[in-house]
Amino acid sequence: MTTIFEPAYAKVNLTLDVLGKRPDGYHDLKSVMQTISLRDDIELDIGTGKPWALYCDKEGIPCDERNLAWKAAKVYCEALNKDPDGLEIRITKRIPSEAGLGGGSADAAAVLRALNRHYDNPLSILALAELGAQVGSDVPFCVVGGTVMCEGRGEKLRKLPDMPDCVMVVVKPEFPISTPELYRKIDEKVIANRPDHQAMESALLAGDLSKVGQNLCNVFDPVVTEEHLELNYIKSIFYNYGSIGHVMSGSGSAVYCMVSEFEIAAVICNMLRENYPQVFICKPV
Repeated sequence: MTTIFEPAYAKVNLTLDVLGKRPDGYHDLKSVMQTISLRDDIELDIGTGKPWALYCDKEGIPCDERNLAWKAAKVYCEALNKDPDGLEIRITKRIPSEAGLGGGSADAAAVLRALNRHYDNPLSILALAELGAQVGSDVPFCVVGGTVMCEGRGEKLRKLPDMPDCVMVVVKPEFPISTPELYRKIDEKVIANRPDHQAMESALLAGDLSKVGQNLCNVFDPVVTEEHLELNYIKSIFYNYGSIGHVMSGSGSAVYCMVSEFEIAAVICNMLRENYPQVFICKPV
């Protein structure tokens, strides 16, 4: 039996635009995504000689074939005609669920990378990302990581210059978000403020953190904030205590801000922790 460890990094969206509905029912998106140091840990036992099993240390996470990590292992083994002779997946969960931080996708991507490494890397990282598209829309990005422009359903990837060094505070409010419902609402709205992807790319190329902050934009943010005004309270704390830029990630409900120093992040954390237990300080990776 072989045991492999692999980190599963969360993601935030620096920009996120919904371009329209596709014939297959999905939506075309355009988004600059960034991996952050908030992470789950994945442990894989390969060759257990037993039926496949998945364990997670957090309640409420499916521990069977519904879990994206399990799906990823199945897709990999079927695509490459591999029989691991028993597999056990253990997930140490830190990324909040239903947050827009890509926790399930990150776990799936980590399983793909771990299995690929175990079998001596038969697939390039981009081929692995392509395989990940069969598991979920955010999986291809989570396989590659870093700073990436993602288009289509998330399967078209283009590496961008690394994000400038900064500290991030991520806050997950308690309320859940129905992603299908959110897409329905966005289909009915005229989107007033769309991301300027060109400006974001230029800011990244220049390594200009303040310009990156100015160009953070997520078309879902105002739609969710309209119904959950507490997001305005969180953003006001960000703003008053030195945020360079802040926005909701993905379809929410997590919001994050960028600051220049850990000390500022710690103050923001302390201001919010009483009302919001799920507050994290992290960095781009």
